[in-house]
Amino acid sequence: MLLMVGLGNPGPEHANQRHNIGFMALDRIHAAHSFGPWRARFHAQVSEGFLSGIKTQLLKPMTYYNESGRAVAEAMRFHKIDLEQLVVIHDELALAPAKIRVKTGGGSAGNNGIKSVDAHCGPDFRRVRVGIGHPGDKDQVHGHVLHAVSKAERQWLDPLLDVMAQHAGLLAQGRDDQFMNKVSLALKPDETEK
Repeated sequence: MLLMVGLGNPGPEHANQRHNIGFMALDRIHAAHSFGPWRARFHAQVSEGFLSGIKTQLLKPMTYYNESGRAVAEAMRFHKIDLEQLVVIHDELALAPAKIRVKTGGGSAGNNGIKSVDAHCGPDFRRVRVGIGHPGDKDQVHGHVLHAVSKAERQWLDPLLDVMAQHAGLLAQGRDDQFMNKVSLALKPDETEK
């Protein structure tokens, strides 16, 4: 089984914040691939379904962003899931808005949710990093990630989330480079139609 985790904060007051892009991505995947209903389990909201024929559990920790690893570790222990079967989707300050990168392992780059997953589960899991851009001053980071996504940002975020959901099966199959390529190509205007 694949465990696909989206990082975010629970509650309607956080639903549209940049820090909740992981939750937003899982909601799109959930809708696009006919997953079962969300239910409370492992201090999280979980839903089961299939991506490219691979049994997948979607997991949104309800522990708040900085304690995400607690819920992830509980689900991994219950299902006897190895780190190779864990994919975590999260917002990334170090990437420009609308950019996406998938990598295995590495540091947390100051992301407290990733630090928590590292601490509870180990570092060698796959990370889908969704760029939200840096505010330019480290003192403004907290306000930046907890600020609501603007109407202008929705113009790139909604298509990005839709394309990520459409090609989530590639992630399930471990075809990370193809996933990044498909997402990138889908969001670029067609150069041949000039």
